[in-house]
Amino acid sequence: MPTKKMKIEALNRASKDTFMDLLGIVFTAYTDTTLDAEMKIHPSLYQPMGVVHGGALISLAESVGSAASYLLVDQDRFNVLGSSVNSQHIAPARKGTLKARATLQVKADFKHVWDVTIKDDTGKLISISRVTNSVKPKNQ
Repeated sequence: MPTKKMKIEALNRASKDTFMDLLGIVFTAYTDTTLDAEMKIHPSLYQPMGVVHGGALISLAESVGSAASYLLVDQDRFNVLGSSVNSQHIAPARKGTLKARATLQVKADFKHVWDVTIKDDTGKLISISRVTNSVKPKNQ
């Protein structure tokens, strides 16, 4: 049986050369109801005003919420597909590392709902999102 550390390492390997890799998202820890990730802030994530672009925050939230659902399903039998993301940006982020945590709210047969908080290095809340994923059998 793979350990939690092995599953995190596998998630990070699977993210190599993907959008998550482009953004610099690294998965760091998980439990049965949470998944944590980090994303270092760098200028390519900025919008013209010198703060992290809202799209980067939404991408971080969806990536963490989707990966969290992926860890909950039998990957040989099911696909996880993002179906909705609703985000509220609370404060600007300019430097350091963003820390995201997805927390499971609903685990139904074919639907998962996660609340994702994104904070900066000081613990200041930057963004909150609700991510909904559809869980579909692979043979459909």
